[in-house]
Amino acid sequence: MRRLIFLLFAATTIIPITAAHGAVTVFGNTTARECYRAALSETGSRSHIRICDDALSDNSVIGRDRVATYVNRGIVHVQLGDFEQALADYDRAIALDESEPDAYLNKGLALLRRDRSGAQALPLLDIAIERGTREPAVAHYARGVAHELNGDIPAAYYDIRRAAELDPQWEVPARDLQRFSIE
Repeated sequence: MRRLIFLLFAATTIIPITAAHGAVTVFGNTTARECYRAALSETGSRSHIRICDDALSDNSVIGRDRVATYVNRGIVHVQLGDFEQALADYDRAIALDESEPDAYLNKGLALLRRDRSGAQALPLLDIAIERGTREPAVAHYARGVAHELNGDIPAAYYDIRRAAELDPQWEVPARDLQRFSIE
């Protein structure tokens, strides 16, 4: 039986995942749709927060659109570096619909970026993957980063490799795989 030994050439210092990867699409309501577009912009601003606030104060934004708007406002908060507000929005989304995988994905991403630790992020990323996130490559990559931060190099390698398989056009996982050597 061949034994695998994983060597890591460089430690992960930056979490190169943009929060907008996990934006949740909104169809219909104009204000909620604008919040979705704000989350996609990848450059958060206070005006984007106001757009999302307006959507959430609109009583016609209900159900899935309301959950998506909390996730999307959380993304804008992450873009602004306001992790506590982002985490609160993801928690609100989860409270409204605990089956929404991208609320868990984005909460895990926010924790990775805030803490540079995988301890709290791992269970959230597991849930996102189990519940069928719309961004499985991002979830596997982030889970790989979390494993690496926790010192589980084999698990990190397998998740980053899975991310590269799921999205061959995404350069980040392919680049990061070059840091590993299997002997």
